[in-house]
Amino acid sequence: MAKKIIIVGSGITAITAIKSIREIDLDSEIYLIGEEKFYPYTRIKLSKSLFASLEENTILIQKKEWYEQNNVKILIDTKVVSIDSTSHEVSLFDGSKLNYDKLLIANGASNNIPPIDGIGMNGVYTLRGLNDAIDIKEKLSEETNVVVLGGGILGLEMAFILHQHNIKVTIIELCPRLMPRQLDDKASEILKSKIQACGIQILTNTGVNKIIGTDNKVEGILLNDNVELKCDIVIHSTGIKPNMDLILKTDIKKERGILVNNKMQTNIKDIYAAGDIAEFDNQVIGLWNIAIAQGKVAGYNLSGRDAIYEKITPVTMLNAFGISLFSMGSIEESQSTKVLLYEDINGVGYKKIFIKNNKIIGAIVIGDARRSPLLKSAIEKELPLDEIDLSNITADELLDKLKK
Repeated sequence: MAKKIIIVGSGITAITAIKSIREIDLDSEIYLIGEEKFYPYTRIKLSKSLFASLEENTILIQKKEWYEQNNVKILIDTKVVSIDSTSHEVSLFDGSKLNYDKLLIANGASNNIPPIDGIGMNGVYTLRGLNDAIDIKEKLSEETNVVVLGGGILGLEMAFILHQHNIKVTIIELCPRLMPRQLDDKASEILKSKIQACGIQILTNTGVNKIIGTDNKVEGILLNDNVELKCDIVIHSTGIKPNMDLILKTDIKKERGILVNNKMQTNIKDIYAAGDIAEFDNQVIGLWNIAIAQGKVAGYNLSGRDAIYEKITPVTMLNAFGISLFSMGSIEESQSTKVLLYEDINGVGYKKIFIKNNKIIGAIVIGDARRSPLLKSAIEKELPLDEIDLSNITADELLDKLKK
């Protein structure tokens, strides 16, 4: 007898899960329920599309006819407000209910809203969804003065896109360095210098006390030393927060995200979670490739094929401001037994490899993207370095040996 599978959420996790289900199960009913008014689209294209076409059809993950071809009933602009795991039902915003045999929660995360006075003023934005991108695009012009709050990868990508279109940008980061989770002090300083050379102001170790303006419209910000910085728009990108409201009145176990095992199962029978909403091995990562991998595993298990999620080491890459940058794995010297370093004489090329128990556990590379796949493979495969003398070797020399 065909099952009825409900998937809450309309991102890449959900679409990947459907593809996995349909590989082996052509008969089960699948309901895809998305809160946005758009068909599932590629979120990672939003910043790059700000000055191109933001038409829904240009960024869809799958064409609209794909859903009919795969026998998927898609409900857009529809909010699931509660889950009853006893009766196997979800309740929708309009009071209607849908029963399920299996349920996948893949409703993702939202951008954090920093606790700053004035954060709700007109002219303050964040970029998470298509509506956000449309709103930001409508306000931008070459006369616009933008402050980006957050010196992580998403904030820097936004600043780069704006800069490319002659918009004045200032980046403000609360931590002492840019990309604090992915870079060490030296790598961050190289990146900062390259960005500043483009004419972009960067303020690290700086907080924002207040967003100021008149008639609820942004005119500037007050920094932590009460210095006023004029701007027309504030765009904040300060991390993500899993969308947990749906499960708060259920018995589904949670910490920062919904707790899942390596099959993407929650503690409640027939309920799964994957993607940015899921917490696996004490981590909520929020990366596109991990959302795909978890969606695939969830889809297989929903349809009865046994599949195990193998933890993926997070990778961060940035190609902007005339610099290529790669960071992966653990970059804490305190967690390493040996650290290998290479810097070129110009201070632009930089490699730092973190080793523990004769295995590479992390790496930072600036200016030599060719080496990234080699390091990624060594880290993921836990390649042993027992036959290499690590006592007197540079990061570049180690990479040469690995290549052989």
